[in-house]
Amino acid sequence: MPLSANNPDRKSWLHVDKNSDFPIQNIPFGVFLTRDDIVTIGTRIGDTAIDLGALHQLGYFSGIPLTDDIFLQDTLNDFIADGRKTWRSVRNRIAEIFDSNNKTLKENKSHKEIVLFRLDEIEMQLPVQIGDYTDFYSSIEHATNVGSMFRGPENALLPNWLHLPIAYHGRSSSIIPSGIPVHRPQGQTLPNGAELPVFGPSELVDFELEMAFITTVANDLGEPIPVNEVEEYIFGLVLLNDWSARDIQKWEYVPLGPFLAKNFASSISPWIVTLDALEPYRVESPKPIKPQLEYLQYKGKKSYDINLEVAIRPSGAKETVVSKSNFKYMYWNMSQQLAHHTINGCPVNSGDMMGSGTISGPTPDSYGSLLELTWKGEKPLKMKDGSERTFINDNDTVIMRGFCEKDGTRIGFGEVSTKLLPVFKRK
Repeated sequence: MPLSANNPDRKSWLHVDKNSDFPIQNIPFGVFLTRDDIVTIGTRIGDTAIDLGALHQLGYFSGIPLTDDIFLQDTLNDFIADGRKTWRSVRNRIAEIFDSNNKTLKENKSHKEIVLFRLDEIEMQLPVQIGDYTDFYSSIEHATNVGSMFRGPENALLPNWLHLPIAYHGRSSSIIPSGIPVHRPQGQTLPNGAELPVFGPSELVDFELEMAFITTVANDLGEPIPVNEVEEYIFGLVLLNDWSARDIQKWEYVPLGPFLAKNFASSISPWIVTLDALEPYRVESPKPIKPQLEYLQYKGKKSYDINLEVAIRPSGAKETVVSKSNFKYMYWNMSQQLAHHTINGCPVNSGDMMGSGTISGPTPDSYGSLLELTWKGEKPLKMKDGSERTFINDNDTVIMRGFCEKDGTRIGFGEVSTKLLPVFKRK
């Protein structure tokens, strides 16, 4: 089925600002609460949110085999489970409906009043019910930086790192959409020079600049997914701030990896940008440093040129951009990650989320965490208000943005914005 929604010459009859992340070529999917307190599945063009549940009830998806309630749910899981053919058909139809040359909805005032919403009339929700969450560790720059800090440059990468995509299973219950604040976590830490741990608030709360992909139902128990078929099972991507408490993590991560340092919160952008929308922005992945086993060897371009940035906004002050990176730096790409995840027959379900791991680039200004940007706090960052940061302060807001741009067309993710509140206290 052709990707007609990606036509770069298509214009919408809805207003779209020149630098909008959401032109008619994007058509992301999300879930929102309407002005009438109804939860619906929707999309967005420019600064207009579109109620797909209402659009479907009014007959605009006729000819596409969809259940009556497919867009009247509070998650995208069932729609995602319908598979890539359905996603593509729906996205192509939306592009047709809102094409500047199509007058069917454009000139139907009563339908428009039901279907269209201003952004200030909706409240974005978590787009999927995330059953399982896996977080990878796939940036060679990030792994090298962190390894150098704690083990020295000669032992920066552990022996397995260049042979397989390292990952751990995270906690899905604390994944939240943009705009939901999080509290400073507490846990055990081992102060410098101490022999016994203490309990208290983390003093080294950090962001991790990541992206995450959302899967559909992919395989049965025992069935691996071949690396060159993986993309059939990836619905789309979101921005991910995988919060980290570095001092808690340092004490707890040996021998089984992070626990309380990571499970207190992970924040994602609310609009899922489909893999189809990102098709024009494919690029080559980094060349392997060592030969990779056959099940990880892929054909074609499997990375995407997605510009990323992180800003910190102190309370009552202007934001300061502290990092600019790119998704294309990832050493292990999504196809390799999912192929490895399932090579032992692990089932993957609709709505599962796979984090990329911290995305760091080759230069100091492209590092994806404060741990690297300040080099363990040794090189504080100056904010626009004159204050300095080694790690995140209470009431700071961390904002991540991402977009692709090519031949005059921009496809973006919006942002994931999260405020860090002080330690939670019972009233």
